[in-house]
Amino acid sequence: MSNSWILFQCLGVVTVAVCYLHMVRSEIFTALVEMESVLETEAQIATDIRQYIHQEEERLEKLRSVADDYERHSREALLDTEKHLSNPVNAFLIVKRFTVDWEKVLDDIIRINSTEAFIQKVEERRESFPSKEDLEGVSMALMRLQDTYNLPAGRIAKGDIQGVKQSPVLSAADCFELGKVSYNTGDYYHTIIWMEEAMNAFDVEANKTADKSVILDYLSHSLYMQGNIRHAYVLTNELLTLEPDHQRAQNNKQYYERMLDDEAKSQKRGEDADLPAIKNEQQLDSYRAGAEFKTYEKLCRGEDTNPTPKAHKLKCRYFDNNRTPGLILRPLKEERVWWRPALMLYHDIISDHEIEVAKKLAAPRLNRATVQNAKTGQLETAQYRISKSAWLKNEEHEVVKRISDRVGDMTGLNMNTAEELQVVNYGIGGHYEPHFDFARKEEEAYSFKRLGTGNRIATFLVYMSDVDAGGATVFPVIGAKVFPKKGTAVFWYNLFRNGEGDYDTRHAGCPVLAGSKWVSNKWLHERGQEQTRPCALDPNA
Repeated sequence: MSNSWILFQCLGVVTVAVCYLHMVRSEIFTALVEMESVLETEAQIATDIRQYIHQEEERLEKLRSVADDYERHSREALLDTEKHLSNPVNAFLIVKRFTVDWEKVLDDIIRINSTEAFIQKVEERRESFPSKEDLEGVSMALMRLQDTYNLPAGRIAKGDIQGVKQSPVLSAADCFELGKVSYNTGDYYHTIIWMEEAMNAFDVEANKTADKSVILDYLSHSLYMQGNIRHAYVLTNELLTLEPDHQRAQNNKQYYERMLDDEAKSQKRGEDADLPAIKNEQQLDSYRAGAEFKTYEKLCRGEDTNPTPKAHKLKCRYFDNNRTPGLILRPLKEERVWWRPALMLYHDIISDHEIEVAKKLAAPRLNRATVQNAKTGQLETAQYRISKSAWLKNEEHEVVKRISDRVGDMTGLNMNTAEELQVVNYGIGGHYEPHFDFARKEEEAYSFKRLGTGNRIATFLVYMSDVDAGGATVFPVIGAKVFPKKGTAVFWYNLFRNGEGDYDTRHAGCPVLAGSKWVSNKWLHERGQEQTRPCALDPNA
């Protein structure tokens, strides 16, 4: 705010005061003693002006501090945007900065005494800001990583994340916001974890970033919801020592006391020494509590779940696919990573230039990836698939056609009935839970009927980036896992030779813990493969 504006505001204060004197004491000039009171009023006005200037300087100093912070943060982040945003904690903090924190800046600093033109200009900037839905999404993604990779909240809060260097430390306010998002979605398991972490951070903060009574309010109720009545009672009492008139806490205390009266009288209500261990069991649906999902998470962490069958037969070789013209001078580096189903890994099959072209073509068209509803056949978004994708046609660019032709040379399959090249980007916590690429019997009626090309006979998955941590492709039925490496591709058949689906090919894309995961998929269909992969009654033929 300019000095002229401050002067204008000050003159307004003086003008109001002088007008008031003129209206009330219009004949002051007739008596000397009354003229003295004018001088006293002048001194008071000077004091009022100085107080106003002091308050305005304090506000402007806060605003200057916000500007300095934003300038420093953006300067550091823009040095390597992808690296900065690939840190899950950074991603969360940026979204929080321009949702929850921004509202505080607006209400506490900007909207007070700022010009309408400045406020309007600032408000216009908000069009590019993340939304509250984005805050919920990135918070849930961070907790998904926490669960999948068994990361204690304390480690995340201290910036100790696998594959991430110099991750920022979370404040009490940051931890509180994670707990609040969990609370609002009815997830009391994570609420307790993050509210406790908020309390830990609050206790050691020199400059407090959160309100202890509010943390206690959320934490005590979440503990109650998880069956920890005595703990809830103790924290409610602590809350009431901070805010004796807190009506909800008073009501909750009376309610807890009635419930605790049913306990054995030998127990001394509310004493810490008598408190049992906190119960905090995560409420999972039947699938996420089941064996397959547990196996999926273990594989994502790099754990072995099954011994590798016929490991002695798994070999690497240079492969030209029966002297295919495009491969004679440049044979493939082929590695068999699983025996049956055969998972074939190909190294260095796409150049950095081709990757960048495909990413550049896809970037403007990336949209939230969808799945097909098993009952209706309609495409829809789902929480078990979080990514963005775009489709590229061969005729759009020579690089797209070149990739498609190369897949045909490598697999020996007819590419005329293949789907367009799908380019996918998995951001923070991006994942795709266990699924099949082929349509099962109950899905065949609508899955690929409009294409008229039959079922998906095979999948060719290309890794277009390295991933700092996480993001593996795992096969929970057989226990196989493939970690992303830029320029490599993995290939497998989804169907047996008799046309039946191979259920052992059920696979998943693990959550990206750190980094940005880019892949492209080429799905090949049955039609046109009659000569290249003839049918056989024996599925193992």
